[in-house]
Amino acid sequence: MASSSSSFNHGYVYHVFLSFRGEDTRETFTGHLYNALDQRGINTFIDDEGLRIGEEISQSLLKAIDESRISIIIFSKNYANSTWCLDELVKILECKKEKGQVVCSVFYNISPSDVRHQRGSYQEAFDMLEERFEDNKEKVKKWRMALTEAANLSGWHFSNG
Repeated sequence: MASSSSSFNHGYVYHVFLSFRGEDTRETFTGHLYNALDQRGINTFIDDEGLRIGEEISQSLLKAIDESRISIIIFSKNYANSTWCLDELVKILECKKEKGQVVCSVFYNISPSDVRHQRGSYQEAFDMLEERFEDNKEKVKKWRMALTEAANLSGWHFSNG
């Protein structure tokens, strides 16, 4: 009988890819989740370089998503402020559809409904994105659809306080 870890290795470099907004959760929830997975021998990709404003998502990040068996999306207050996070999300959902990647959603200090319907901080983010990308409305539409789809997946809701 094959071990559970060997079943992950069919074409995958990582067991898990973590998609998160660094400024919101790197030092808290995401950091703790990464450490817990790592301690159990689960090969997890975490972007530890951070993002500079206006920088486009790197090909290495897209490749890491493609090479992961599972993606965990950690939605937080400022997730939608990052075009990098939104591009990751679109890629994750493409891998779910095309390769059967397992996708789990975590809602950290944010309501799943706010993510699903782009309300609250997500509405504020999209107001700015629609202005910034007024010449590329299709991209903004794709991000909105991805948020709605991901928020409709089963997941976990965590709140501090």
